[in-house]
Amino acid sequence: MKPARALRYREAIDEATRQAMAKDERIVVLGVGVDDAKGIFGTTRGAFEQFGSARVFDTPLSEAALTGICVGAAMRGLHPVLVHARNDFLLLTMDQIVNNAAKWRYMSGGKLRVPFTIRAIIGRGWGQAAQHSQSLQAMFAHVPGLQVIMPATPGDAKGLLMTAYSTDSPVLCLEHRWLYETSGPVPEEPYYVPIGTATVAREGSDVTIVAVSHMVVEALQAAEILAAAGIEVEIVDPRSLRPLDSDLICRSVAKTGRLVIADTGWRSYGVSGEIASRVGEELFGRLKAPIRRIALPDVPTPGSQKLEQVYYPGSSQLAAAVRQVLEGQGSSETEGRSRSRGVTEFEGPF
Repeated sequence: MKPARALRYREAIDEATRQAMAKDERIVVLGVGVDDAKGIFGTTRGAFEQFGSARVFDTPLSEAALTGICVGAAMRGLHPVLVHARNDFLLLTMDQIVNNAAKWRYMSGGKLRVPFTIRAIIGRGWGQAAQHSQSLQAMFAHVPGLQVIMPATPGDAKGLLMTAYSTDSPVLCLEHRWLYETSGPVPEEPYYVPIGTATVAREGSDVTIVAVSHMVVEALQAAEILAAAGIEVEIVDPRSLRPLDSDLICRSVAKTGRLVIADTGWRSYGVSGEIASRVGEELFGRLKAPIRRIALPDVPTPGSQKLEQVYYPGSSQLAAAVRQVLEGQGSSETEGRSRSRGVTEFEGPF
């Protein structure tokens, strides 16, 4: 394999799509705006220019119908790649994704396959508020039959998507909009990152941070802050949520004895709770401190930029959580103040 060049996250997605389409003529890309000048943050324009409107084409705003069409097309031999500008719109397609795409292989005893990739965007930006900035990965990771990936680096974005494009099962790829302009090493030739394998983004010995999607960026920044104080943080990037690489996560926590989990979704009933449960079941007697979770408070997203600054946790909250687990604390002081006011649903950065 040649030395990797630096590509932006969006460029890595575009390259993965073009290389996969060149290798497999069954792959078609569809969705609102995939063929326009912006091409979904630059992730589909290259494929449109290379393969044209026969394989990369715009669609009406009819999410449920299009998802059903893609499921049928997949079962008949194509590999559709359906792109959503926001993952919020996936809520309109739940029946097709959950009851059809995820279940046909099981219900047919393996006779029917659904090679189907859905790309959707999560994350905050410019006051998009409660209906256009949600991170709904926990809903979809709950469903057997779906694979859910959340690459945090350009290299993993290409490698995981190359795998998704070559599998015969439905894969949901959730991409954080704040990652599109980040850069990192990406090999030129096609390569495949196995779905269900986590990676260690930074090695350390004192505390493990399991960080999801853009929270990997925040965790790396927190680790630099903490390193100046002599605290060495190990950062594990799950890369996929279903299947989840519990083994690597538990090996890291067994080494450090402490765990902080950082998720882009809500705190309650979410990914952070699942990871905490698995670690607790496997390593309860080896934990040196209670597990801490950094996630969104259990309220809808505000539209005000000032409220957004409070709503979204970042590197400073992660650094504080690491210090708390090193001191053996289970709940932050800010969470305590919220509870003392009787506002128990406000958890996370408050």
